Amino acid sequence: MQSNPSKPFTYESFPQSGLVAYFSMEIAIQPAMPTYSGGLGVLAGDTLRSAADLSVPLVAFSLVHRKGYFQQHLDGAGDQTEEVQPWNPADFCTEEPVRVTVAIEDRVVAVRAWRYDLQGRSGHILPIYLLDTDLDENSGWDRGLTDHLYGGDTNYRLQQEIVLGMGGVRMATALGLHVNVYHMNEGHAALLTLTLLESQLAGGPHSICTESDIAKVRSQCVFTTHTPVPAGHDRFSTEQVVRILGGERTARLERLRCFEGGLLNMTLLALRLSRYANGVAMQHGKVSREMFPEYAIDSITNGVHAATWMCEPVQQMLDAHLPAWRRDNLYLRNAIEIPEQEILQAHARAKETLLSEVASRTGLVMNPNVLTLGFARRAATYKRASLLLKDPERLLKIAEQAGGLQILYAGKAHPQDTPGKALIHQVIETAGKLSNEMLRIVYLENYAWDLGALLTAGVDVWVNTPRRPYEASGTSGMKAAMNGVPSLSILDGWWIEGCIEGFTGWAIEDGADDDAEALSLYSKLEKAVVPLYLESREHWARMMRTTLAFNGSYFNTNRMVKQYTRNAYYPVRLTQSAPVEEPAYVS
Repeated sequence: MQSNPSKPFTYESFPQSGLVAYFSMEIAIQPAMPTYSGGLGVLAGDTLRSAADLSVPLVAFSLVHRKGYFQQHLDGAGDQTEEVQPWNPADFCTEEPVRVTVAIEDRVVAVRAWRYDLQGRSGHILPIYLLDTDLDENSGWDRGLTDHLYGGDTNYRLQQEIVLGMGGVRMATALGLHVNVYHMNEGHAALLTLTLLESQLAGGPHSICTESDIAKVRSQCVFTTHTPVPAGHDRFSTEQVVRILGGERTARLERLRCFEGGLLNMTLLALRLSRYANGVAMQHGKVSREMFPEYAIDSITNGVHAATWMCEPVQQMLDAHLPAWRRDNLYLRNAIEIPEQEILQAHARAKETLLSEVASRTGLVMNPNVLTLGFARRAATYKRASLLLKDPERLLKIAEQAGGLQILYAGKAHPQDTPGKALIHQVIETAGKLSNEMLRIVYLENYAWDLGALLTAGVDVWVNTPRRPYEASGTSGMKAAMNGVPSLSILDGWWIEGCIEGFTGWAIEDGADDDAEALSLYSKLEKAVVPLYLESREHWARMMRTTLAFNGSYFNTNRMVKQYTRNAYYPVRLTQSAPVEEPAYVS
């Protein structure tokens, strides 16, 4: 995947119909641009990379996040502190000359866009527009509205969502883009529907809004929800909405039945004004339908961009045996025929690279021959990072049984997430007490794109322990699978679909509480994982091979984007409008 391509971008080359506009509060575009915080942004970036590879006529909108998410620092006691990540969009992007405005409280706020040209493997250019309010004509407060990803309070968040949703639609129009489909990646951009409705009404009062007007907006919108965790659905008080959006818009939202318990629910707004909605795994679709029973919610299981997350040794191995895998990830199914020794050699190189990075960061020299577990994700309490450490005595016995055990942790807690920070502290404190010659536990600071890629490729087993049913999908285990690394995980999210016991990894059995599930985790380590690792390198390589072949060939954004194209963007038949003809150049 390339940026700033040699092939110049021109608006004349853009389609006049069939264009999809993808809106996401965060997008992981490249490691040097801190425009993402975690899974949602990485998924968005992988989606766009595959869309570019497949030449899907799509553009994307996000915020510039000039000061990033945050740089994480961990002291010896395990306490997290944060530092801003300032960056200059001019170093990576082209500034567009047009300006648009949005109304926030009683102010008019100017918005510009920085265009990043994402080039796919066949040369197709997908522009990403990063909206920016840091303009001289804006007040000091308004200039900072696009500075911090998930920063500030709910007032700041609602104002950011006005810039993203309402400003994004206006920017697309100002740029002359002929958008047919607006895709909201999570509810942060849901206010775009309000802008489309106001455009449909041509400035008329809310009282003239009809079901026909709503149906017209709905015919243009699709929505993806990403979380079954209540806190993941943005809600704003009536007072905030009246003050920030204005009384007339508030009344319109109330008439649209987007308030629940006195709060504007952005997920409800997106569902109310979308013709298609989906969760991000089969199980998550089911959970979402239970949460919002009035709405038809489909499911399209997430994936990852194969070429982004496969380490170089695995890519070289596949290039030698399956040269078509980059064009069509389904060819990864044929990895089942790759010799076991080559699988082991590729993984050994990836593990060596990972452990070298650990040594560089911490000064600790770890053993490449010892079974190494990886656990890295956002430090939210429901992800239960400490479950693996629940019975220290038993974990030490397992380490002795294995002839040594190494566990690598990483993950950030949101600056305002006190329980998440406490969880990091607990893991690091426990690690300090347990670590000895047989058991080495390391928590690596500043979990981000580069470290995530090293971890998912270099560990021997990927561990995931969310509390059911709060894992919507999870993509870190998919990245591990792309490198042949099996998972040991709770049956939630994607793992319900990806787990073939003993072939792609192992399932931690559901239990009544944390103690029961920790018991199952230890039992699987003792009776399945450690014996297989010690018994035969050839048998272990076969598991890596089936993991890559079965899960790598399915859990990729190549397949996922094709599903969105067929089911959401260009379906054969729409409920509320005439069929949308699929552009001939979408493969």
